[in-house]
Amino acid sequence: MAELNVVNLYNKASEKQVGNFNKDINSQLRIVTDFDKVECDYEWIDLMEETIPYIDNILRSPNRFIVNEEDVIKVELAKRVTVESIKHLAKNTNLIEDFDKKTGDVRPAKILNITKEESYNTYENRLIYSLIQNMKIFIEMHKADVVDETSEKSDKSFEYTGTSSVGNEKIDINMNINSKYNKKHKEKNEEGLDLSARLEKLNNDIAMLTGSEVYKMIDKLHLSLVVPPIKKTNLIRKNVNFQYAMKLWDYLHETHESSTTRKKDKKDFMDTGEYKSLVDETFMLNYLIMDSVNKKEMTSEEKAGVQEKIVGNMVSQVLKLDSNISEEQLKDIVGQQYTIVKYRSVTSDKEIRNIFRERIDRYMKNVNQLKI
Repeated sequence: MAELNVVNLYNKASEKQVGNFNKDINSQLRIVTDFDKVECDYEWIDLMEETIPYIDNILRSPNRFIVNEEDVIKVELAKRVTVESIKHLAKNTNLIEDFDKKTGDVRPAKILNITKEESYNTYENRLIYSLIQNMKIFIEMHKADVVDETSEKSDKSFEYTGTSSVGNEKIDINMNINSKYNKKHKEKNEEGLDLSARLEKLNNDIAMLTGSEVYKMIDKLHLSLVVPPIKKTNLIRKNVNFQYAMKLWDYLHETHESSTTRKKDKKDFMDTGEYKSLVDETFMLNYLIMDSVNKKEMTSEEKAGVQEKIVGNMVSQVLKLDSNISEEQLKDIVGQQYTIVKYRSVTSDKEIRNIFRERIDRYMKNVNQLKI
């Protein structure tokens, strides 16, 4: 039996057979696609984790200033008399209770008392306090949107039904093709921590910051939070710790969208264009494959008998035209015609193969260019 391949199938099929098949084809192609992709942006978590050590540095060496608290109190309650107290008493003689002219001693009834204290209530410290508050609020707003793994699903299906006929032969086909793609990836950082572990650690680190002396002091004062625009003091502009803190500050105030994005696309339609045309050609190819099944090939004896009959008829026709032709002349004529026909057959076969290859190449190019 001759080798069964696509080229042979097309070679064996007559133009009439292929033409009748294509003329009577009646088909439907249903295409269903279902795409669902979930992605999470972990940039804000990365940025908070990166910035926390710099915020900690600021809180360990906070900006501070000396506050002088002045109060006029009874002299017996004063713990310390300073130069400022004497100057104040000289300007406010009404505070003097008694004055000894002989000795020059002065006995005040009240005196200015000055208490010096360090204060952390600076703009820079209030800015860091506000940043920590913003971090806590941002986490509460976005933690519900965060997923601990990215996923992608892409399902496709073709449902094709078709009928055709070649003479009295009726052909039908039912074909289903399904493709399912599913990918999930659990995100982990360089330390091997997944998202839930990172969020827990992040909350613990922020709790550590809120336990600092500076944070507690400002929190007790119930001061209003710092809001944009930010005053670019020398410390904020030049200190590397504040530079990282401001990078996080800007991100938190500029980011309002959810950190998780989801893209969904579902289609269900009957195609009448190029997809259907391509599958129709596949239907015809399947028919040609089926049509080749159980086709009886002649045995060598049968082929020899047919050849003898064909040659016998040919010789008879030649002798009828010229009964005086010699055997040598007949052999020469047959030899010449054999060469011509053989060459024509090979040439024709090559042309057919080239045409078919071009058709297959064009078919595959169309398939590759199509996107659902």
